[in-house]
Amino acid sequence: MKSLKLYLIIAGILLVLYIIAQFNRPKIIDWSESFSDKEKTPFGTFILYNQLKDIFPKSKVISFRQPVYSVIAEDSVKNSSYIIICQGLDITKADYDQLTNYLKKGNDVFIASTYFGKAFEKYLKIKTETLLKLGEENEAVNFLNPVLDPRRSFKIDKGAGGIYFSAFDTLRATVIGENGNHKANFIKYSFSKGSLYIVSNPKLFSNYSLLNPQGAEYAATALSYVKSSDKLIWDEYYTQGDIGNESPMRVFLSNPALQWAYYIAIFSLLTFVIFEIKRRQRIIPVIEPLKNSTLDFVNVVGQVYYEKRNNTNIAHKKILYLFAHLRDEYQIKTNKLDNEFVEKLKSKLGIEAAFAREFVNFIQYISVQNYISDRELIELNKLIEKLYIQSA
Repeated sequence: MKSLKLYLIIAGILLVLYIIAQFNRPKIIDWSESFSDKEKTPFGTFILYNQLKDIFPKSKVISFRQPVYSVIAEDSVKNSSYIIICQGLDITKADYDQLTNYLKKGNDVFIASTYFGKAFEKYLKIKTETLLKLGEENEAVNFLNPVLDPRRSFKIDKGAGGIYFSAFDTLRATVIGENGNHKANFIKYSFSKGSLYIVSNPKLFSNYSLLNPQGAEYAATALSYVKSSDKLIWDEYYTQGDIGNESPMRVFLSNPALQWAYYIAIFSLLTFVIFEIKRRQRIIPVIEPLKNSTLDFVNVVGQVYYEKRNNTNIAHKKILYLFAHLRDEYQIKTNKLDNEFVEKLKSKLGIEAAFAREFVNFIQYISVQNYISDRELIELNKLIEKLYIQSA
């Protein structure tokens, strides 16, 4: 018990020291490109999502975690604009057809992504490439609209200007912005009453970019091209997946504090189980089984008879025990030792006729003697043993 308490105390001290070290450890920056509106990491979109009301003050922001087709197929999204900011999307032919119908009805769509899928490549001739060598001029982006001063550059690092459109339908698309190498990174497609705005790098709308004054101005200016409508649809499907795939455990582990609480609880439970495996009750004493003292009793009784030297008594008792055996095992009457007794003894025990007669005669002799010598007692014992052996 004392050793168990010592182990628990040591484990508790180590756990406390570990927790203190974790809380005082410099927080590691997560540079993963999630573009999720729930993430405050550099490449999340938490800031942009919460500033949408400032950019579109007359619009009601509605979030959806469904594919494009499912979202805009509903009648409730009429007179709206649609914003998708993600690492990559690969919409289907049905999604594209529904999207073009949505645009032709006078709605705008704004997409910022590095990959647009086969449907966009087929119908809009869109391809993107990344500059392998980035310089200061490649970190700058600018607008081509004369009203916005094309000579003014917005300098944003972390490769914000490194992804551009290497191909697009020049007959249908209008270039709105480009990077420092004069490669288009912001284009527009017109569909009747609506417009499709496409940006080649979603990092321009990330938390990291919006914390830079130039980045915040660029994002607000780019989104100002989207018309202000009654509803603003904000996509979460391409950054967080279908809402049906959201598990409670995923939500639990997404919070660092809850995540550490979960790990500590598991560690504590395992420690408790390991130490509780040992039984803490007193040792059960081993009870020795009772010793068989029959042989000792026989030896004591035999010693008593031997010291008294009463051969007659011993001989009569041996004969009585023998007769009891014959009555119980073979149902032979022993009150008369006549010829009938001899015949039954021979037939039921299967002994020789001569031995049966000899045995009965000697029993009759011993039974009438007042004194029996040691030789006669030994002879009686031999005959009884021989009888047991032949009848076996």
